[in-house]
Amino acid sequence: MNIEIDKKSGFCFGVVNAIKKAEEELDKGEVLYCLGDIVHNGQEVKRLEEKGLITINHEQFAQLQNVKVLLRAHGEPPSTYEIARQNNITLVDASCPVVLKLQSRIKTAYQNEGQQDTQIVIYGEHGHAEVNGLLGQTEGKAIVIEDENDLSQIDLSKNVRLFSQTTKSLEGFNKLITNIGANIQNDAKLEASDTICRQVSNRIPNITTFAQENDIIVFVSGKKSSNGKVLFEHSKSINPNTYFVSEPADVQALELDFTKKIGICGATSTPRWLMEEVAQAIAARVN
Repeated sequence: MNIEIDKKSGFCFGVVNAIKKAEEELDKGEVLYCLGDIVHNGQEVKRLEEKGLITINHEQFAQLQNVKVLLRAHGEPPSTYEIARQNNITLVDASCPVVLKLQSRIKTAYQNEGQQDTQIVIYGEHGHAEVNGLLGQTEGKAIVIEDENDLSQIDLSKNVRLFSQTTKSLEGFNKLITNIGANIQNDAKLEASDTICRQVSNRIPNITTFAQENDIIVFVSGKKSSNGKVLFEHSKSINPNTYFVSEPADVQALELDFTKKIGICGATSTPRWLMEEVAQAIAARVN
């Protein structure tokens, strides 16, 4: 039986850093809250909650006082920091440096150009934690578009300053640039900033190769992971024998040919230990 785990799959730097900070705080024996799921993977969230991490939402956060709260890699809007200041909440800020840099660029663009009738547009997923943090840099006034179907929200007779959520598809971003550029009117200008994280976008060519090298792909990811959805769909486009699982128990329902090469890979939010457990579950079906 030939099972291979993709060496280039698994946590990105930002997630590794957030989990490391959480574990360091929990090892001190102190109470630690996390604002939202630390990572879009239910199995990893469960592991950390068993160590003492308490996951809360923004409404619960606003009611807390004199506690310690971890901010995950996705980043937060300015309002979160203000609430923490008012409620004497100690923040353990694990915001990804790539996200923080993007927040700064969007804030600067909004302050310098957004006030002059230039539209700040973010290519991203509505309601995504990172996008909420980016929107906060513009006082909620930026326009969020998920694909070409949302272009009607943009006034193409006015200047457009385009940014991207760090985990979006580079191909999709370039398509938007082409589409907006071809339809922009009068003397309006389009300025696009490629703010996609290469740790994420480079997963596409890697998944392409991995999907080609294996007969069957078992893709491991949390159902909430937008990055997981993108990578899974890409893998399936390369290798139709691609299956999505969230936990080891899911492999029981898969119809696998154990004489074939089976490759296991995952999203930037998928822990290595979970991919290893999926591999063990597959192997156990043969023994």
